[in-house]
Amino acid sequence: MAGTIQTMILTPRSTQTPSFRHQHLNFTATRTTAYSTRSVLFTRSRSISFPLRIRANQGPGQIDDNGSGGAKTLGKSLLNFADNNFLPLALIGGVVLGLANPALGCLADKFYLSKFSTIAIFITSGLTLRNGEIGDAIEAWPVGILGICSILLFTPYLSKIILQIQLQPQEFVTGLAIFCCMPTTLSSGVALTQLAGGNSALALAMTVISNLLGILIVPFSISKFIAAGIGVSVPTKELFRSLVITLLIPLILGKVFRESLKGLADYVDRNRKLFSKMNAIFLSLAPFIQVSRSRSMLLMVKPSVFLVAVGMGVILHLVLLSFNVFAIQGFSMVSGTNQLAFAKKKNATAYVLVASQKTLPVMVAVVEQLGGAFGESGLLVLPCVAAHLNQIIMDSFFVNFWLRKDLASESAKVA
Repeated sequence: MAGTIQTMILTPRSTQTPSFRHQHLNFTATRTTAYSTRSVLFTRSRSISFPLRIRANQGPGQIDDNGSGGAKTLGKSLLNFADNNFLPLALIGGVVLGLANPALGCLADKFYLSKFSTIAIFITSGLTLRNGEIGDAIEAWPVGILGICSILLFTPYLSKIILQIQLQPQEFVTGLAIFCCMPTTLSSGVALTQLAGGNSALALAMTVISNLLGILIVPFSISKFIAAGIGVSVPTKELFRSLVITLLIPLILGKVFRESLKGLADYVDRNRKLFSKMNAIFLSLAPFIQVSRSRSMLLMVKPSVFLVAVGMGVILHLVLLSFNVFAIQGFSMVSGTNQLAFAKKKNATAYVLVASQKTLPVMVAVVEQLGGAFGESGLLVLPCVAAHLNQIIMDSFFVNFWLRKDLASESAKVA
């Protein structure tokens, strides 16, 4: 699935497979030489040495098998795996920790740690935002408009289809339908776009604008698609103020710090991988806190019913991904003078990742204001917590798969 999505968002395929040069190793043993080592060359630019101990009184086929070399190799492989898959591992770790120690997550929620983590993510985004990237976002304005329309106008129609599903408790279905009407995630889409090497400025623009406009549009979407014309009271003023404080102001502050503090921009640019990992840690706090809050209610629901709701959330995200992939492909073919903006891989990556995700915090705020009009609030939110986690974890694995595939393609070109 990840390979199909990457191919469809205009990722060039590798035309050459990496070649490996194997050298013949000659081992000699003399009375005066106790040990000898040789290296195996894998590529022109990278070599890995494996020390082989051969005693003078042993044949060339007898090698010291104390296992220390194997342990070091295994440890290095595990560290490389953790480094290459840091984001999904951090998210899964947050889920596991929330299930194992919900009291700690509830304590973090009590001190608004999730809100502070969102602020930290957008400050970091401002710190890493180059002036050239802002220009790229302006040039990609047609892609941004398509993304905002997809998030707020097109994908809410899926709620009508979801409401046709019969499942008890019915709140699970209604909750996912409300989830479809939400704007994009506040932080994970931006963090994943940065990790994937996409147009992060475009991702930031779509995130901020869709959430600010979503405060005005979401009540009408819920009224039209879910409440069948019944008026819904949504705290527009409070939500708008909250999003400005947690999204827009931190982003501007981060950019101001980057431009005003001497040497900070160079330091951030030299350590972009470190800042990406910091964002991953901040992002993992969201599933940790949400799972901790929902654990008690999760234990009250039949596992089979909850698994069905989780499966619905997975299918919903795959449908959103597929829709947005086909949309960006279609516009890249028929957009005329704007074709270049839609055809750029960086823009397509940002569009697909951001436009295919839905935010949980805004959904929770909306449900709290409904006052039980659509059922038990906890049951409405519970499947959306799972859907929110699923989309982030799935996309993080997709991004890591794309990065490894791009790295293999670049290695093949060099070879």
